[in-house]
Amino acid sequence: MADLKLAKLPDRTPVKISLVLPSDLAADLEDYRAIYNERHSASEPLTELVPYMLAAFLAGDREFARERAARRKAATS
Repeated sequence: MADLKLAKLPDRTPVKISLVLPSDLAADLEDYRAIYNERHSASEPLTELVPYMLAAFLAGDREFARERAARRKAATS
């Protein structure tokens, strides 16, 4: 049987974590949310934006990507 173009979707079960943030960081995140919502004519809550903000941060960190790849390679060797 031929494989489909779209592979099996990864586990998408959300994982809830709780964070305690410094008040200045919490204020910065609220400011970001307000600007985001204005720019996109949206009304997204902060809880919906933070996961994407973290994903964008990690995706843009080249050193993290290199180190992660090295560790994964070492784990399979």
